[in-house]
Amino acid sequence: MTTARKLSRKRVRKTPVRSEPQEFESPIRAIACLKKIDDIKRFEETDDCFILGFDPTDTTPISFDLSSKPNNKDSDDLCVLGEKGKIALRDYPHSRHLCLKFPFKTTSRESYCDKCYCYVCDSAAPCKYWTLSRHCNAENIGSWNNQRKLRQRVR
Repeated sequence: MTTARKLSRKRVRKTPVRSEPQEFESPIRAIACLKKIDDIKRFEETDDCFILGFDPTDTTPISFDLSSKPNNKDSDDLCVLGEKGKIALRDYPHSRHLCLKFPFKTTSRESYCDKCYCYVCDSAAPCKYWTLSRHCNAENIGSWNNQRKLRQRVR
């Protein structure tokens, strides 16, 4: 048997040739970021996933002038328009050296807010040693840590 006959006897399976390339739907697709509350209804009808670039429960209108520039050259990187919720080092009890209302490095150490407490005594500021033993200067370093531990053992 010749090679030509062997080839002719082989069955050739023909696969259908597609004229158009088959398209597969990618699981990754673009996600829209909505800026206005009016866009929510329109996107809810067509997309199942989108990002809100705003708080939909906030009804307070925000108005600010983008044309005005801050006087300080260093402050143009960030502009805080508002805040929501509580801030731990301002709205809850905190050690004096962590106070946000009276920053430890830039304000008088004797000053304190209504949420400050003495780091050593663990009592509301001012403690009885606030100015006498300078507990107003206490922070979580060195000898102040030792005084705090000693005070806790005495209790």
